Amino acid sequence: MIRRAAPADAERLAALSRELGYPVTADQMAGRLADLLTREGDMVLVAESEPGQVVGWVHGSEQRLLESDRRCELLGLVVDARMRGRGVGRRLATAVEEWARGRGLEQMAVRSNVARTESHPFYEHLGYARVKTQHAYRKRLGPGA
Repeated sequence: MIRRAAPADAERLAALSRELGYPVTADQMAGRLADLLTREGDMVLVAESEPGQVVGWVHGSEQRLLESDRRCELLGLVVDARMRGRGVGRRLATAVEEWARGRGLEQMAVRSNVARTESHPFYEHLGYARVKTQHAYRKRLGPGA
């Protein structure tokens, strides 16, 4: 079952994020999730194997860019390692695509780290085409920068 994420899902979403290599505490996730759940242009969905058993999540966001038309970007998608290969990721991606269509968006985008080689065929199988390779840069702002 796919449903909208709820504040009570924060602890499980944090655990799944850590599984993917993104360390986050349940409290940090709760704060981020609370913010995203109030944003009209963002959608966070979870997949449950049975009621109360969250096995995956996806975050889609409407992107408004100067250089192109509005689009939806999959900003995060993770499925419990024990549930991969069972269509959970596909159902999560499809649910975000349906949400995007409902907003009048005509294009989806996703970025996948070159090191996550297992995800590349997954997205291609869903109909996503590789359009470029890029470098990602970050700069810290604030204390400790």
